[in-house]
Amino acid sequence: MPKKALTPSLADERAAPGGAAAVDRALSLLCAFRAGDAGLSLQELAERTRLYKSTALRLLASLEHARLLLRQADGRYVLGPELARLQLVQAGQFSLEAVVMPVLRELVAATRESAAFHVRQGEQRLCLYRVDSPQLLRDHTRAGDLLPLERGAGGRVLLAFGGAKGALYARIREAGLAELSGDRVPDLSGISAPVFGAAGELVGALTLTLPSHRLQAGFGAAVKAAAARLSQRLGA
Repeated sequence: MPKKALTPSLADERAAPGGAAAVDRALSLLCAFRAGDAGLSLQELAERTRLYKSTALRLLASLEHARLLLRQADGRYVLGPELARLQLVQAGQFSLEAVVMPVLRELVAATRESAAFHVRQGEQRLCLYRVDSPQLLRDHTRAGDLLPLERGAGGRVLLAFGGAKGALYARIREAGLAELSGDRVPDLSGISAPVFGAAGELVGALTLTLPSHRLQAGFGAAVKAAAARLSQRLGA
């Protein structure tokens, strides 16, 4: 009978409801790889996943057989070619709009204010996607509009997390959020948070805009949570 681990593995702690424990543990080995890893030894994989080495070795054999991992001559494991093939398949199917728009709609439903997704385009920012507030009084920016980088919460977030220097940008990075009133248009407030991709890169800014008199204390937390959900869906 296998010995019960004194410390639960990461897979056991994050087990999929109704899932298979062996699959959860095998996937935890794949997820143990981080940016910059040239290869991981059995010991390193066991430590990162909190699996017994004997358990990890059996799972690694299956992952290697499926070409999801490769074992090098020095015994270290690297990600395998099947992952590259699947990435190409996923890239052909991927629609950023299909990922972003549901999150914007959820944010608008929760706040009844306008939500947008901005990306940097040179020295400006592009409103790539937008969902309008159901209220008559609102910001009338449209998808496809180019806006300044140095005015407005969305632009400030793109600059801050793009490495801009200065006290304002340092505060935004520390807070993980820009909340500004009248920065681009008088009596208009913007709340924006960064969205990251699978490699930790800045993908864009998720922004809520509204008349300043309708600003509520909980909107900042709602924007941060929505940006975090979107980042997660993009692989961050």
